[in-house]
Amino acid sequence: MNAIESIDWFPFWLSLRVAFLATIIAVVLGLGVAYLLVHTRFRGRNLIETACTLPIVLPPTVLGYYLLVLLGRSSPIGQIYEQVFDSPLVFTWQAAVIAACIHATPLLVRAGRAAFQSVDHTLENVARSLGASEWRVFWRVTLPLAKRSIAAAAVFSFARSLGDFGATIMIAGNIPGQTQTMSVAIYDAYQSGNTMVANVLVIILSLMALLVLFLINRATERKDF
Repeated sequence: MNAIESIDWFPFWLSLRVAFLATIIAVVLGLGVAYLLVHTRFRGRNLIETACTLPIVLPPTVLGYYLLVLLGRSSPIGQIYEQVFDSPLVFTWQAAVIAACIHATPLLVRAGRAAFQSVDHTLENVARSLGASEWRVFWRVTLPLAKRSIAAAAVFSFARSLGDFGATIMIAGNIPGQTQTMSVAIYDAYQSGNTMVANVLVIILSLMALLVLFLINRATERKDF
């Protein structure tokens, strides 16, 4: 009981916020890229596909280093962000969202592409022949037929974002009360010898991941889903 009372719950709520925002961004970007890869042919298509897969195979620390170079205070993006928001982007909770999103988006791209390819394109063509716009075909035909796979990928991405560590600690740092997510808090507690707090946080994070996976499995098994 004393261990639970001594836990700072800020990392828990920050992790939920980061995972939720990263998943929303990943769904929008990932499905957009996946739809583009399935339904269009253009030069550089393979390059985009490779770039979307790269974050999955790169070590998290290498990915975090790239993000530091790309978004740091000396980079053009970092300077523009600091001018607009009057504060640097790195070592903020917003940077943690970006780090989690970089890991989550490739999952949505791969799953979204497979889901869109599995849709019967005859149904899409029929909708177009009846005068439906591409936007309407996507929302009324393609997306409903692919929603199971997309929903599963979105939940997997949420769980992945919830436990992101390597890239997050590189670009967002470990600032208690500001950028310390649950995975970073576990590392910090273990390093400081507070194994009881580390064990409690590990159990909480593991149970959350199990709950998320259980719910998506139940949902995708339903025939009316």
